Amino acid sequence: MSDADYVPAEPEEFGAKKSFWDHLRDLRTALLRSAIAIGLALVVCLLIADKLVLILEIPLRRIDLFQKPRPSVAFKIGETKLGPYVLTPEQFADLPQGTSPQVVYQLGVTQIGDKSVATLNALPSAPTGAAGSLHVRLLNLSPTEAFFVAFRVAIYGAIVVAAPFWVYFMGQFFLPALSIRERSVFFQWLGWGVLLFFTGVLLTFYALLPVALRASVEFSHLMGFEGYDWRADAYISFVTKFIVGMGVGFQFPIVVLLLVKMGFLTHHQLAHYRRHVVVISLILGALLTTPEVVTQIAMAVPLYILYEISIAIARYWDWKARRAEAAQG
Repeated sequence: MSDADYVPAEPEEFGAKKSFWDHLRDLRTALLRSAIAIGLALVVCLLIADKLVLILEIPLRRIDLFQKPRPSVAFKIGETKLGPYVLTPEQFADLPQGTSPQVVYQLGVTQIGDKSVATLNALPSAPTGAAGSLHVRLLNLSPTEAFFVAFRVAIYGAIVVAAPFWVYFMGQFFLPALSIRERSVFFQWLGWGVLLFFTGVLLTFYALLPVALRASVEFSHLMGFEGYDWRADAYISFVTKFIVGMGVGFQFPIVVLLLVKMGFLTHHQLAHYRRHVVVISLILGALLTTPEVVTQIAMAVPLYILYEISIAIARYWDWKARRAEAAQG
């Protein structure tokens, strides 16, 4: 190529150079604005903390998702519900016909002569799937526990609700340092990271958590303990840690593929370290969720599947690069 044919690339606009202290002031401004956004969202989430708790209780209401329904009886005294209690038709003769009836009785008292007699009145049956044979209650066991639960739930809710704002403010600080091409690549990887994070969160919320909670109840029974009453604070802590841990764990293929792109790993090396990844997945399950076998396996299996997908993508990239080299050669 001659000098006459050379067309210089257009310089990218980075703006005026700033000193270290100017960058520090910009970082302080971004952090302050992010803190204000999260603080305002925190106030809103505190006002609707009860609604957020109901959302976090959805996996608990789906705890018998993969369990075959069994006959059960529950009792109501006023507005307080006891049960349901799993039993057989031989143990409770008043059970209606059917494979797995779910019956609720209203407990009352009637006067017969000079004696008070307890009565049981069967309430209308709930729609199919509206009630299960397993019911776990969440309890507050101290005067201040409800406040701590509300604040913890509000903190998590505020971070999520204010995410568009604090991400924007922090982006205003970091993005000016990137070129146009670097920004394009950054947004592509960020988009995949966000997609994988919410995939992990939704998979955990609707499928893995009910299984893990059910396993916890069954293990309590295996140890000879009753597992139907849990501390609300412990439940909220477990659920939020599990959800966030799985969301972070689903970033694993992003890290692996970044290392492939930078030339530190190849698909042959990824395939060679399969056995090591199984151990790493179990360790991540212990660190990011809770140190028990069920949750570790529940996290390790999706992570290993994502690792195999990463190997397939890395192999495709290598094939594409070799094909391009062959076309040029």
